[in-house]
Amino acid sequence: MNYQSIDQLVLDNLATGVLLLGSGFQITYLNAAAEDLLAASAQRVVGLQAESLFVDAPKKRTIFREAMSSHQVFTERKAKLILHDRSEITVDYVVTPLNMGSEAALLLELQSMDRTLRIDREEALISAHDTSRNLVRGLAHEIKNPLGGIRGASQLLAQELDRTELVEYTDIIMAEVERLRELVDRLLGPTSPGKFSMVNIHEVCQRVATLVEAETERKLVIRKDYDPSIPELLGDREQLVQAILNLLRNAMQALDTADMIGRGGEIAMRSRIVNNFTIGKHQHRSVCRLDIIDNGPGIPSEIADRIFYPMISGRAAGTGLGLPIAQSVINQHQGLIQCETRPGETRFSVFLPLKPIEMRAY
Repeated sequence: MNYQSIDQLVLDNLATGVLLLGSGFQITYLNAAAEDLLAASAQRVVGLQAESLFVDAPKKRTIFREAMSSHQVFTERKAKLILHDRSEITVDYVVTPLNMGSEAALLLELQSMDRTLRIDREEALISAHDTSRNLVRGLAHEIKNPLGGIRGASQLLAQELDRTELVEYTDIIMAEVERLRELVDRLLGPTSPGKFSMVNIHEVCQRVATLVEAETERKLVIRKDYDPSIPELLGDREQLVQAILNLLRNAMQALDTADMIGRGGEIAMRSRIVNNFTIGKHQHRSVCRLDIIDNGPGIPSEIADRIFYPMISGRAAGTGLGLPIAQSVINQHQGLIQCETRPGETRFSVFLPLKPIEMRAY
C-alpha cells in the first residue's frame, strides 16, 4: 500500500469533516465525514464557495482571508452551517493555512456539536426535573401534615355543633382541605413505578386523540402520521395515556387561547423510529419518537425554558402541572420530552426506549 492510498484511507475514516479550500476559498475536496455532516455528496459540494455553507457568509469569508494572509490558525465554536435543505446545524471549526507550492490553500475542519449540545440540554433538563421534584416532595410533606390536623379538627368540631349553618362551614373547611390534598398529590405526580406491560403506542395515541376530539366537539383537526413498523414497548398504559393526554391538551389549550380551534388550528401526531439515540448517560439502540405539533402562537419566550417546572403556565387559568407530570411519567419510562417552539409551531417530542436498560439482558 502506497502513502497516497494510506492518506486517503485515513481521511475517509476520520470522524471529523475535512474540506480543502483553494485560493479563492472554493471547495476542492471533502472527506466522507464532511459529506455525512453536510448531508450532501462531494459532487454537489465541490466547487462551492466555502463561506456559503455558513449562516454569516460575509464574516466567514473575512476570517478565511485573514487566516490565509496571516498564516495563522483560526478556531470558532458553535458556528451555524446551512444544509442544502435549508436546515441548520451547529459546528466547531478550525481553519489552517497550507503551503501547497505556488498556490495558497486552507484546510477547514468541521466537528458537529449538535449531539453534544443536545446531550447537555437533556442532562440539564433531567437535573432540573429531579431538583424540582425533590423540592416539591419536601413541600408536600410539610403541607400534608397540617392539612391532616385541620381535617381531623374540623370533623371533631362538626360533631359538637348543633346548628346546620355552622356544620356547613366545617364541611367547607374539609372540602377545601381535600382539594389542597389533591393538588399536592398532583404536584407529586406518579409515585409508584406502575404496572408495566407491552404497550402499542399508537393505541395510546388514538385513545388520547379521541378524548381531545370529544372535548372540542370534533372542531379541532388532529392529523395522525404513524410509523406502523414501530413495535410494542414496555410501559404503563394508563400513565402513558395521562402523559400524552397532558401534552395534547396543552397544545389544544394553546390553540383555544388563540381562538384557533375551528379556525385553522391544527395538531399533528407523528411517530418515528430513531436509532442510536442518547438519553441522559445511556445510549439506546432504538427509541420511539412521538411528536405533538401545533400551529399556535408558540410558547412565550420568558417561560419557554421553564415550562417543565411546576406552577409555570402561559395561561391565566393554567395550573402549570400538566407538563411536569408528563415529564415525570416519561422519565419513569427512561424517556425524555423535548420542546421546540416558535410563532406558528410548537413541537413536543417524546422519546421512549423500545428496550429499557434493565430488559437488555433478556
